[in-house]
Amino acid sequence: MISALPAPIPITVLVVSGSTMMTLASIIDPLRAANRLSDRTVFDWRLTAIDGESVDLAGGLSFPVSAPFRASDSGQFLIVVASFDHRTHAPAPLIAALQRAVRNFDVVCGVEAATWLLARSGQISGKQVTTHWEDLENLQQAYPDADVTDARFVIDGKVWSCGGASPAFDMMLYLIEQTCSPQLALEVASVFVYDQLHTASDRQPTTSLGVLEQNQPKLAAAIRIMEKSIDSPITTAAIARRVGVSQKTLESLFRRSLQVTPGSYYLNLRLQLARKLVIDTRLGMQEIAIRTGFGSQSAFSRGFRNGFGLSPLQLRQRP
Repeated sequence: MISALPAPIPITVLVVSGSTMMTLASIIDPLRAANRLSDRTVFDWRLTAIDGESVDLAGGLSFPVSAPFRASDSGQFLIVVASFDHRTHAPAPLIAALQRAVRNFDVVCGVEAATWLLARSGQISGKQVTTHWEDLENLQQAYPDADVTDARFVIDGKVWSCGGASPAFDMMLYLIEQTCSPQLALEVASVFVYDQLHTASDRQPTTSLGVLEQNQPKLAAAIRIMEKSIDSPITTAAIARRVGVSQKTLESLFRRSLQVTPGSYYLNLRLQLARKLVIDTRLGMQEIAIRTGFGSQSAFSRGFRNGFGLSPLQLRQRP
């Protein structure tokens, strides 16, 4: 007698306008590959949106879904995907539906900015969670009763969360490993020529250094020190001492590999973070100046204008 195959694992994916194609693909394509490699439907996913209409992604593409998201939806996994301008694209009716629907799922997962939606629906109190690194500090301030970490992805009971496209791929491989087998997860990773070098607890890097970590470890270490000292910048000499080289050697490493001085690179890190905070948050300019290591608001405005050609306020007011 031939034993019956296990039933497909039901997964509901709620896509919020402003999501990125890369993050969405990191969720769906591993499931597709797992089905193809298994030669059967291991995962049965359905793509939903709050109104059942096509979703406008961040890149200007219109992405079709198969059904509207309902508070009565149920299944094993609910995966919510959100990215840019999630506050605008996730109105109160969506949060209300999400709040009721999570009771009907074994696992609810917030991908990238969707952790904010889980928070708004009351799901992260007392939980360890993560989100995209740009939002970690703001999420922790907004929800102090949650434990916000910079891990790539986090599993805390039925609440899962991850930080972006690459961590989402890591998380889906973990899902496949846990629900099917480690072998299938490895085969899926191989389909995408993906080296599983990360664990869930690996921190999200503010700067993705790639092969620089291996080829220039001293340079990479210096950049990591800069990342951790955005709000209180330290001198090039102090950074050089921490990584065990002379200041002249460190300056040479930056010029040879990145064609900039350490000071210029450091300032650019701070200005890029400042730009994100100006665009993506409602923080006051004084607070942004403090977070990015400028001694005064006037110094911040001057440095910002030199870097981007307009003041922080002008950038925020721009359509």
